[in-house]
Amino acid sequence: MDYKNELDDLIKAVFQEGASDLHLSEGKKPTIRVSGMLLPLVKREVVSKEMIIGILSELVSKENRDFFLKNKELDFSYGIDNGERFRGNAFFQQGMISIALRLIPKKIRSITELNLPDILRSFADKPQGFFLVVGPVGHGKSTTLSAMIESINESRAEHIITIEDPIEYIYEPKKSIIDQREVRIDTADFATAMKSMFREDVDVALIGEMRGTETISTAVTAAETGHLVFSTLHTNGAAQTVSRIIDTFPGEQQEQIRIQLAGSLTGIFSQRLIPRISGGLIPAYELLINNNAVANLIRENRIHEISSVIETSSQEGMIDMNRCLAELVSKGEITVESAYTYATDSKILERMM
Repeated sequence: MDYKNELDDLIKAVFQEGASDLHLSEGKKPTIRVSGMLLPLVKREVVSKEMIIGILSELVSKENRDFFLKNKELDFSYGIDNGERFRGNAFFQQGMISIALRLIPKKIRSITELNLPDILRSFADKPQGFFLVVGPVGHGKSTTLSAMIESINESRAEHIITIEDPIEYIYEPKKSIIDQREVRIDTADFATAMKSMFREDVDVALIGEMRGTETISTAVTAAETGHLVFSTLHTNGAAQTVSRIIDTFPGEQQEQIRIQLAGSLTGIFSQRLIPRISGGLIPAYELLINNNAVANLIRENRIHEISSVIETSSQEGMIDMNRCLAELVSKGEITVESAYTYATDSKILERMM
């Protein structure tokens, strides 16, 4: 079998169907995700062990394939001739290989095109600080951050560095210098790359994901020392994000990280992609802005009160997830059922609608 042609045909199906993801698993039909729904490609043959190993060999280098077979999982990226890219993950399940590919569009869409609030531009315009975009896997965190980085790239001259595993969006330098580093290819790991960042005359850093105390501590320190740092966490909201960061550290270090976070954090943006009545997906979101009240709550370890501050601070630009969902329902963008599915508090949402 010509595995390159097989892979090309599967990728063609992704584009023809407007899919976001392609799933390949031994013993199953290839499956795509369209507008959040999984759809098997019923006319295609079941994926065999030989086929998936052959396709994996087309997707990654021999070194990365050997790394995968030894370590049982691998993050990677794959580019095609038209400039489009895929973020990939290969893994074992019940002794069999599976591959998940996520399409990374060639064009970096703007904050407006993504239906995101304009206030995000103000965080991209800050000279320094720590800004997080959070939410479950597959809900657009990387796409939102790419729009914010591109906003900087188009508006001012900065040295931007990205540290990713793998590299997703490819930026074309405009007013800024942009260097993109991929873990295992350009650097050993996140922590090593972030330490080097302090010697690379960096203004803005995009860290693909906060992994462990060393990465978080270095990111917060960088934000304190004049850098603008963006990153992601797989958390469900602003308050949970602050708790997760603090709880990552041993008890004796938590007071120090609370003080640092209170001083360096600029905001936390939590988002979900929700099926749109007219088709496709639309974001619903929560925005925490680190004002004096929030900073005091973080320092005093009163994290549980942060959600209440968000609910009552819309005049300062904060955005409550439940209110955002209620507004999407009133505009006819999403169904009531979808709103309740993603609500942080169904009783509050009910009052708002």
